Amino acid sequence: MEPYYYNVDTNWENSRKGIVCSPELNKKNGVCIEVATPPEFPKGMEGIWSPEHLFVAAVSGCLMTTFLAIAENSTLEFTSFSCKAKGKLENIEGKLMMSEIYLEPKVIIHNELYRDKAMRIVKKAEDACLIAHSIKSKIFVEIIIEVNPLLIDAT
Repeated sequence: MEPYYYNVDTNWENSRKGIVCSPELNKKNGVCIEVATPPEFPKGMEGIWSPEHLFVAAVSGCLMTTFLAIAENSTLEFTSFSCKAKGKLENIEGKLMMSEIYLEPKVIIHNELYRDKAMRIVKKAEDACLIAHSIKSKIFVEIIIEVNPLLIDAT
């Protein structure tokens, strides 16, 4: 496989805030992300994405997109996927790091018969997530599979 490259341009705007853009994405929709120091730090800003939030989002988003690819290839019938994620930032040996990430993926299926298959696919997605392979953080996953026969299949 040939390597892929993902380009990001980060530019300071003012105070502790900047903007992150991707040349590839901006050609299509022109959307950039405002990014700032989180409010837990001096001069941090509330209500703006922080690098810490984006880091946790990258892990959660990777789990989701990997799940969706595997679920499609496995013809899993499901009605919903969501994932709560929380990162633990702490000082370890004098350096701040995101030491742990907790993921709570929830898959809603419309038939109990798909429970084991859904569980296996989430576990495969966890094992295949390239972002998780690329970081030092310990990742903990608590999978929730719910059955709701009233939901219409969205896949």
